Amino acid sequence: MEHLWTPWRLAYVQDERKAVDGCIFCLKAAHPQADTAEHVIARSSHTFAALNRFPYANGHVMIVPYQHLASQEDMDTAALTDLMVMTNRAMRVLREYARPAAFNIGANIGAAAGAGIAAHFHFHIVPRWQGDVNFMTSIGNTRIIPDTVERSYGEIKSIWERLYPSSDPCSDPCSE
Repeated sequence: MEHLWTPWRLAYVQDERKAVDGCIFCLKAAHPQADTAEHVIARSSHTFAALNRFPYANGHVMIVPYQHLASQEDMDTAALTDLMVMTNRAMRVLREYARPAAFNIGANIGAAAGAGIAAHFHFHIVPRWQGDVNFMTSIGNTRIIPDTVERSYGEIKSIWERLYPSSDPCSDPCSE
């Protein structure tokens, strides 16, 4: 038998969210001084981009509004524009970082849809490659992530800062 060692996933297995008092996204939004520890890549007027602590694939990014809402239908036009510009920026950065063949982009709105944090809407951007879902995921209920979240964070943040030195897309959202 072969063993896959993933000690960084222990917090997920033990459900670290139980130890958090309040919404983890609101906590990230309110504490920019903790951006590195919380893997926040970039901030704008209405949203921030952060790596998923428990990714489905390398470079799994979330775009999260600062406003605590359960669905994007409650966001105003400026926030929705910001959400989509930040999503596009994340895709461009991830194309350079990981050269994915495709992306899954979406949101699970409500617990019945699979939302782990149903009370705070957020988009997932998951890079994909041909054949990345193999027997390990299909049969073994195991994902293989070939890099650490910390190393991915450093590379992705560096690319983002180079491509988007002025991080706020709301200053002129039509210029993208």
